[in-house]
Amino acid sequence: MKTVVVMGAGKIGSAIALMLAATGDYSVVVADRSAEQLAKIDSHPAISTATVDISDRASLLEVLKGKFAVLSAAPFNLTGKIAEAARDAGVHYLDLTEDVATTKKVEELAEGAKTAFIPQCGLAPGFISIVANDLAKRFDKLDSVRMRVGALPQYPSNALNYNLTWSTDGLINEYIEPCEAIVEGKLVTVPAMEEREEFSLDGVTYEAFNTSGGLGTLAKSLEGNVRTMNYRTIRYPGHQAIIKALLNDLNLKNRRDVLKDLFENALPATMQDVVVIFVTVCGWREGRYMQETYANKVYAGVVAGKRMSAIQITTAAGITTVLDLLADGKLPASGFVRQEEISLDDFLANRFGHLYHPEAAHVKQAS
Repeated sequence: MKTVVVMGAGKIGSAIALMLAATGDYSVVVADRSAEQLAKIDSHPAISTATVDISDRASLLEVLKGKFAVLSAAPFNLTGKIAEAARDAGVHYLDLTEDVATTKKVEELAEGAKTAFIPQCGLAPGFISIVANDLAKRFDKLDSVRMRVGALPQYPSNALNYNLTWSTDGLINEYIEPCEAIVEGKLVTVPAMEEREEFSLDGVTYEAFNTSGGLGTLAKSLEGNVRTMNYRTIRYPGHQAIIKALLNDLNLKNRRDVLKDLFENALPATMQDVVVIFVTVCGWREGRYMQETYANKVYAGVVAGKRMSAIQITTAAGITTVLDLLADGKLPASGFVRQEEISLDDFLANRFGHLYHPEAAHVKQAS
């Protein structure tokens, strides 16, 4: 049995801990600075808790000492400190961050490390990169890679057509920070919330627009080999216009605390959500211009004996699958590991990755 530390006792951290503990192969220590949050963690013989302030380096190193790996489900602005401690403690490091600057820091820390550093192990970035790279490898020459993901309420009932389904801080960061894209073969920065488009899937109309972090390291990996590559977040129509008014006209992009308070007190959370995954790759194969598409919808469901939201399932399944693959020797055990190095077949064949598979009860292969 391998012992791992999950940093962060929120909705995602608790889901990760329960999924790992339920296998009987992992002993999990959930660490958080909030005793109140730790008290909400599901009771399980393989789960223990530790009150740890991430800014307290000595306490952080102590809880990591002798462990197999640390999985960060903490806010993106704290992830760098956990990565530093993982390097010093000599444990494997995995995170869920979508923050570009944090990932660059993790890559620097991984230089010469004797353990693996694997950032962006969630949904987007994460699974989306694995899918896109798998599709890209089917072509002799690439033209475009378009990655679209959205965590949406099944039953929208407000002007934003949205409910909170995950980290408010992470959501705001995606809406504000610059986005990476490949335009005419070159890696560039484009503004968030722009380049809106509409598309339909299973008779439902969606909008999508630029948000930060979703491309992960795949942009750098494919730079020079693809003409166009971008990532956009999926929402129901009308969402982008209102958010842009809040960010720009009311200048809330420079008052994140106010925007966070507004979201958390005006937008109800929901467990009745759906994650929409839509990836399209175009290019040439055997002299013909071809298109390959992956479309999937993951719904809330019961996992490890507990009802979880779709965003909990997809995010937790991403990082637990990568941990399993690492433990099984299917990933490099040292240095910086990119999501696109992970085989889609290996991912979907995994006991956690299977939660993304169309055969799973809560997954619907979109047409």
